[in-house]
Amino acid sequence: MFIKPLFLLLSLPIISMAREKTLDIYWIDSEGGGSTLIVTPSGESILVDTGNPGGRDPQRIQKVATEVAGLTQIDNVIITHFHVDHFGGFAELAGLMPIGTLYDKGVPDGSPDGKPQDLKWALARRPYLDAKVGKHVTLAAGDLVPLKQLEGGPPLRLKCLGANQKFIQPAAGLAENPLKGSVPAKAPDPSDNANSVVMVLEFGGFRFFDGGDLTWNAEEKLVSPFNLAGTVDLYQVNHHGLDSSNNPMLVRSLRPAVSVMNNGPKKGTSQSAMDALKSTPSVQAMYQVHENIREDALNTSDKSMIANQGDRGEGCASQFIHCIVSADSKSYTLEVPSQKHSRTFQTRSRP
Repeated sequence: MFIKPLFLLLSLPIISMAREKTLDIYWIDSEGGGSTLIVTPSGESILVDTGNPGGRDPQRIQKVATEVAGLTQIDNVIITHFHVDHFGGFAELAGLMPIGTLYDKGVPDGSPDGKPQDLKWALARRPYLDAKVGKHVTLAAGDLVPLKQLEGGPPLRLKCLGANQKFIQPAAGLAENPLKGSVPAKAPDPSDNANSVVMVLEFGGFRFFDGGDLTWNAEEKLVSPFNLAGTVDLYQVNHHGLDSSNNPMLVRSLRPAVSVMNNGPKKGTSQSAMDALKSTPSVQAMYQVHENIREDALNTSDKSMIANQGDRGEGCASQFIHCIVSADSKSYTLEVPSQKHSRTFQTRSRP
């Protein structure tokens, strides 16, 4: 009988353990909806938004969660706001796999957009509330989502910076943002987009920003007169890259090195959002879940950074984008498996 050398037997578990200690982020294709899956070094999972109802998006989330990330349940779900492309798939997903804790900003009785009659909301609200979860928690500015810490690893923290247009207070002694007043406001946004939950994930020195569909004036409030978010390494482009969001003051204040846009084939990559990203000196790479195919299409300059290319309609293979943050948090790699693309970036040094 052949016996493997002792050094091989000892090396295999070490390699496996090293892989388990990474922080992984997956952008799942919801065709311009929201569904971002985070798996911590301890194996705990956080899903931010659940895409659309109708079977397709919940099944895509389940597929990536189980077949790619190796999960059997979703430990935490965060719903940023109550538009159907962000919360609509939740009830169906809860029927496909167990859900631990559900976090949101509070479920409104009436229309989240303030409409006098909103039959769609009335019909969608009940399945959301009836879905089976371990616990339901309301998030507010300053709240921390409790996460398991890996012994000996970098500290891990997921903080709510704001919800319902109420943001954290500035730290004592924080100087005013020099970009204050540099970008004109837009007309007030009465929709629930402006009320989006804003989260920052920290792993050691690495920082990731997810602001849901936060819109222009609320984005300004987050960084002016004080930059309450600080700087980040990775920016999930707000509101799928639409022009009602991605205030240049926000993007320039965050100073991301990498952006990921969860757009659709005909949604997002607006002129103003692309301009805001391209004009921010810190941005080194711009990733997209979909190639934009509109007549006025704008796309990132490197097609290998686009997970789904062309318009395949219902035949879309729903490819994902993957970020792996190293076990020591000092570097992170963006992968686009469908394009065989991989690029590593260094985590920014901060005081």
